[in-house]
Amino acid sequence: MAKHFNLKANGLDVIRSVNPKLMSYNVEMTEVTGGTFWKAYTKAQVEGKEDFPPLKSMDLSGIMQVYPPINLYNERVRKLAKEFGPVWVRVSGTWATKTYYDLDGHTNGKVPEDYQSVLTKDQWINLLEFVKAVGAKLLISVNNCEGLHKANEPWHPGQAEQLFRFSKEYGVPVEAAEFMNEPNMLAFSGAPVGYTAEHYRRDQDLFFKWLHENYPEVLRVGPCTVAAEMGPEAGMDTSGLGGMFGDNVSTEGLMEPTSEPIDVYSYHYYNGISDRLMSVMPQMHWSPDSTLSEKYLAVAGKCAAGNRKYRDKYCPGGEMWVTESGDAGGGGDSWASTYMDVFRTLNELGDFATITDGVIFHNTLASSAYGFLDHHDFSPRPNYWAVLLWSKLMGTTVYNSGIELQEGAHIYAHSRKDGKKGIAYLAINNSHTESTKVTLEKDAEVYELHADFIRSEVMKLNGRELVLGEHDELPDLSARKVEAGELELKPETCTFIIM
Repeated sequence: MAKHFNLKANGLDVIRSVNPKLMSYNVEMTEVTGGTFWKAYTKAQVEGKEDFPPLKSMDLSGIMQVYPPINLYNERVRKLAKEFGPVWVRVSGTWATKTYYDLDGHTNGKVPEDYQSVLTKDQWINLLEFVKAVGAKLLISVNNCEGLHKANEPWHPGQAEQLFRFSKEYGVPVEAAEFMNEPNMLAFSGAPVGYTAEHYRRDQDLFFKWLHENYPEVLRVGPCTVAAEMGPEAGMDTSGLGGMFGDNVSTEGLMEPTSEPIDVYSYHYYNGISDRLMSVMPQMHWSPDSTLSEKYLAVAGKCAAGNRKYRDKYCPGGEMWVTESGDAGGGGDSWASTYMDVFRTLNELGDFATITDGVIFHNTLASSAYGFLDHHDFSPRPNYWAVLLWSKLMGTTVYNSGIELQEGAHIYAHSRKDGKKGIAYLAINNSHTESTKVTLEKDAEVYELHADFIRSEVMKLNGRELVLGEHDELPDLSARKVEAGELELKPETCTFIIM
């Protein structure tokens, strides 16, 4: 028997207002400079017809590939990114920790000792011009590796000053900064040899003190941890993380004692470990059959709730930013580029907004399996269209829908993005087989997202395929008009309902 719920057109209780840039994204430093990133899945792997070969060791070189620098002057990528409206763009990643800034060209492209890559003036302008063109704000992390200083030597701003000064003088200033990427996994972080939590606390304080004295307008964001609060409470077994990534440092270990305050609390969230890493961390990998389950969809919200206590302790009254988010660590699962991942992505936005205020940086705009856009030709994937509709329809006031999250009915309520009186609902039916019925108090505009099969790389809106036109025209994103009364939410659909 189908579940039945009433959707009100007004009168819902307000939970909070959220950041208008809630939906944002990463452009990894390795994309800006060119370098290694996660190897692309084959078409058969994306379709679920071929398994990813198991790893024989923790040597990841075989599952990475070298990519050229991203061309952010490309008309398609700029057009599609601009459709989101104002966002934050984060340039970071482990690659950033070991990138040398050469904005005057003195290295001639040769990587200095104990660095991994060189960022040139033209490459950074490529990024800054993109940020300006799409009307975004810029968040970065800085280098902190053996080439800059030894572990027993304090961090210094010799390199960072170049990037901050150049960006500000160019007219696209850095507006928020994290010290380094994922410092809780020190063995894999790119930090100097022998770096400890004590060294990190010393250097984060030095960086944030320097930032406050020289660029006081820049938000100080941290500690940028990954896998925190993703254990049993979030429905995941992380018991093997130490063996895989070395000895992890706790959030407390990174933040206590520190003397410099942060303006924003940040962490990374991934629902698990990707197909690529499944063989070495099977307990953290979700099967594709589980990706619409209540347990799977609950991970993001539980992770946010778990990190909220750290935000309240280390950044009381501040926002909470998920500075990397995606379906799975290790470049995303084989289905991350398909309709299957839309449920997780939209559910995270809805659930997060009921828990806290902040920003979610999807990883990435155009790289690896979880990119909004395909890396090679920047063609939009299902998640792109899903979050585009979110950004165009869902306003910043969050309401209590009055409907408890349950299979077939993940229903979130916001103000209308167009500013008109009424409610914008997102209704996710994550059941594979059962419809859900909702009664609409008023006539509504309906945007039903669906696909011919769950791992399809093409998503449909009200029966129309969401693909670019011959000259990159956007497809028809209009709603269908529905009269007040009963509406069926079909299985495996995500539906925006505007009343």
